[in-house]
Amino acid sequence: MISVVIPTLNAEASLPGCLAALVPGAVDGVVREVIIADGGSEDATALIADQAGARWQKSERGRGQQITCGASLARSDWLLILHADTILESGWEREVGAFIEKVESGRRSQTAAVFRYALDDDGALPRFLETMVNIRASLMGAPYGDQGLLISRKLFDEIGGYRPMAIMEDLDIVRRLGWSRLAVLRSRAITSAARYRKDGYFKRIARNQLCLAMYMLGVPVTRIARFYEGVSVSDHERNAAAEAVQSDVKS
Repeated sequence: MISVVIPTLNAEASLPGCLAALVPGAVDGVVREVIIADGGSEDATALIADQAGARWQKSERGRGQQITCGASLARSDWLLILHADTILESGWEREVGAFIEKVESGRRSQTAAVFRYALDDDGALPRFLETMVNIRASLMGAPYGDQGLLISRKLFDEIGGYRPMAIMEDLDIVRRLGWSRLAVLRSRAITSAARYRKDGYFKRIARNQLCLAMYMLGVPVTRIARFYEGVSVSDHERNAAAEAVQSDVKS
């Protein structure tokens, strides 16, 4: 059985769909509990969680801190970290159950898993982005946080869990896991494409790649977070990011 941990912040629009997709897992006995670790929502997120029977816990804001808070309350031997705007594809619970059984029986080594990435949007660009993200996850062991993370408590504690980072907490934990201890399941995690539709796919992809480059070059995550929170990727932002990278590389 798994404990699902969902970090939230003003998630009233997306949380109902996320929680509804977990119901089959609860019915099949795969999901033991759902823990909502909230960073200070001012909308109906708490009410939605309560109506769904999820456990609500206030936390210091920041996805890494919120996940750590929720995981500390979990009672199961397995954790599923899930974003509030992600909906798991029908049948996910059977694949997760089979995966856990293989690890627990020793037929598979201690390994974590993520779902295949998918967007709730039509067109060539969403399909292209999905393909690139899934290749990155399979070949480089670097999935998006939107793909969820299924991990045993034993392995979670062994690698030190999530760190209190302003951004890139998902990449940080999978880098400590290592490619050899990360599997990609067949089931899809369908996430909202609202951010891509709002900013434009090319601008959003460019921003994500710049953030990744800054992180890999050792730029402080607080600086990356400030850049990421910009409304769009303007020429000014690109120049500022480039200057920040050069400055940190020289230092």
